[in-house]
Amino acid sequence: MAKNEISPNPTNAEEILDIDELKKQAEQGDAEAQFKLGVCYDNGNGVPQSDTEAVKWWSLAAKQGCVEANYNLGVCYEYGYGIPQSYSEAVKWYSLAAEQKHAKAQHNLGVCYDNGDGVPQSYSEAIKWYRLAAEQGIANSQYNLGLCYEYGNGVPQSDTEAVKWYILAAEQGDADAQFKLGHYYHEGNGVPQSDTEAIKWFRLAAEQGLAAAQYNLGICYEYGYGVTQSYSEAVKWFCLAAEQGDVDAQFCLGVCYEHGHGVPQSYSEAVEWYRLAAKQGNALAQCNLGYCYEYGEGVRKSRKEAIKWYKKSAKQGDETAIQNLKNLGINDYD
Repeated sequence: MAKNEISPNPTNAEEILDIDELKKQAEQGDAEAQFKLGVCYDNGNGVPQSDTEAVKWWSLAAKQGCVEANYNLGVCYEYGYGIPQSYSEAVKWYSLAAEQKHAKAQHNLGVCYDNGDGVPQSYSEAIKWYRLAAEQGIANSQYNLGLCYEYGNGVPQSDTEAVKWYILAAEQGDADAQFKLGHYYHEGNGVPQSDTEAIKWFRLAAEQGLAAAQYNLGICYEYGYGVTQSYSEAVKWFCLAAEQGDVDAQFCLGVCYEHGHGVPQSYSEAVEWYRLAAKQGNALAQCNLGYCYEYGEGVRKSRKEAIKWYKKSAKQGDETAIQNLKNLGINDYD
């Protein structure tokens, strides 16, 4: 999914003049003062916070060609801050700023074209604006450009080009780009295969709280990819991801509890994690939960519940669940 720049550009508090003097200058038509007064209302700096007032003053400044005001108005229209939400108006103001080389406006205009918000959907236009912003160092544009090359949206598919842009974003601390790089190095697509590099990037993203990276780091520790094998470290990362609702991590944590890998063996804990993953539709967790009910591991034995979860898993094509149903004399799982 394309990522956006959403914050209006701030002005440092120390740059703000006496508020009465600033208002006087703004009312006299000074565009810079109008822009700064809008920022004051946006932040509640020296005046009561008011999106409506912020929009009023940015509109006046924008009409005089203030690039920052153009961008801020675009954000307000896109998200409905102080004004009725309108993608077409957002595009109008982003375009004015983008054409004057405003990097964040170029990025957000790219997102509008990417998603077809306020303009006809166009990957080629999205890429045009992403590239301009990316070349000015906007990490989200670098990441979005990487996505375009990864999936061949508007450009010929190229793992090498995707990696190039992901690296630029990742080096600026973009967690999603760091996660992508981890995958590329793990698979050896667009770069030489390296579990060590994969671990490096997964860890950076995981430490920023990205659940998918935490799960992948857990897998690396579980199987010893690029690190010394450690179930306890695997459980640590699975827990962090599972608590954020990552379904695969919940399933893996259930397996760890079932077999006592890195944690004291506990069928009841296994059941709880299997249940969370099963409710999210994970076929493996549904099958394992069915097994727990069939044999009374961590729950009261229940043929009815076992069949219920086996059927959910079997409908997704899980062969073990299908066989377990046959063993129970059930060949129809629709």
